[in-house]
Amino acid sequence: MNFPKDEDGKVLNMLYKEGVNFKKPHMVDFYVAVPDQKNGEAILKALADKGYKFMMEYDDDVEEWTCFGSVKMHLKHNEITAMQKKLDAITKPLGGYADGWGVMTE
Repeated sequence: MNFPKDEDGKVLNMLYKEGVNFKKPHMVDFYVAVPDQKNGEAILKALADKGYKFMMEYDDDVEEWTCFGSVKMHLKHNEITAMQKKLDAITKPLGGYADGWGVMTE
């Protein structure tokens, strides 16, 4: 299988080489970096208004807030990048931005 040469493509390629089943949907975790708790709460509301269930946590080690949520989807480059663009469109006006994704492997 061929994947684009960007970071998302590299992760998909790694998952493919690990034997992850690309024919079935997976719960893909998406992360949104937020500047502070107040903006994070506004971001959670904006995401909820669009039908996404995200949570927020503070990481003491790096002293940063992050919102995260899962979306059931196929591991397709175009779908993953489209989801990140949607998250950017929703969160950038509030100081956030899509900050990666991941999937649990067996």
